Amino acid sequence: MSQDDTAPTTESGWQDLAATALLVLADGTVLEGFGIGATGEAAGEVCFNTAMTGYQEILTDPSYAGQIITFTFPHIGNVGTNDEDLEAIDAVSPSPVRGVVLAAAITQPSNWRAASHLDAWLKARGLIGISGIDTRALTALIRDHGMQNAVIAHSPTGAFDVAALRQKAAQLPDMTGQDLVPLVTAKDAYEWDETPWELGRGYGRRSEAKAHVVAIDYGVKRNILRLLANAGCRVTVVPATASADEIMAHKPDGIFLSNGPGDPAATGEYAVPVIRALLERDVPVFGICLGHQMLALALGLKTKKMGQGHHGANHPVKDHTTGKVEIVSMNHGFAVDADDLPANVQETHVSLFDGSNSGIALKDKPVFSVQHHPEASPGPHDSHYLFDRFVGLMQDRAQVTA
Repeated sequence: MSQDDTAPTTESGWQDLAATALLVLADGTVLEGFGIGATGEAAGEVCFNTAMTGYQEILTDPSYAGQIITFTFPHIGNVGTNDEDLEAIDAVSPSPVRGVVLAAAITQPSNWRAASHLDAWLKARGLIGISGIDTRALTALIRDHGMQNAVIAHSPTGAFDVAALRQKAAQLPDMTGQDLVPLVTAKDAYEWDETPWELGRGYGRRSEAKAHVVAIDYGVKRNILRLLANAGCRVTVVPATASADEIMAHKPDGIFLSNGPGDPAATGEYAVPVIRALLERDVPVFGICLGHQMLALALGLKTKKMGQGHHGANHPVKDHTTGKVEIVSMNHGFAVDADDLPANVQETHVSLFDGSNSGIALKDKPVFSVQHHPEASPGPHDSHYLFDRFVGLMQDRAQVTA
């Protein structure tokens, strides 16, 4: 951020910069900083993300719809932005993220893939941000007292109605009970064949297909679809409101339940009956994040709101099926309550941070799901094998039914 020549000068000769942005929490806390990105106001639930890389993927992840993201890593924006590292399918629409909170000012980008400055990118996407915040203190507040709603405001003049912002923040609805999937799901069905990015080649295209997957889009990320295609899947994406008959009309070899935002119980009011109907067809099913939670609801389990949630690319998870510990990417504010599992359901993965459920599978059907993000965008690649596991289940079923 540049220094304002009109700012008052102190006795030491330094100029005091006036705040041009505020983050006003629902509990009345007001944090002052310097505006970045678009101007205006936005409201949402404040969470923190501990990833050190991949801020552009995070800021375009549909699972963050309705949230203000606090980055715990101080240097955000130093590699710039580009037109390739997006996770939302719709690259043109504004980001579903409500706002961004940074510790340090955005520096000039220094990366050979950078096409634009993060501040310009935020403006173009209509995303409001604030820098100069003590993000360590804010993270500690969320850790100790849970995620809370807030209003983020950016005004170049530094003029704010703090009382009105406090009132607005206090009156925002809680994330519990909110179905945010309609904000991010596809409007119509489409085909996907793009494969992951490679140095010197960029994104590729799937050549031949081993199986046909129908992906139900609750807010699906691009890299999930890329890894399905890379594993040899012909992928058909359908809207979250598609019926079981509409899905089965595509004659899938397997069904994928995608990630997405909001309260799984709210989305589950229309999604769970569809999932239950699909489970009766004995088609292999694989779910990630919100898809995992709604599969659990369809199997009779419950979900619960977490205090601080899991948001980052450094979470240890144990896979009970292999005995291995993986470092994974996570992004969720709700969790599956696995205390009372039905007889035909087993817990396959567990978080080593807090013991919360990170995966389930059926003992009598080719159905499984995980809470974490094995597509690792951003994050480590430890869990890429799950896509091959899904393809294996589809191939096994094809041999049985042949």
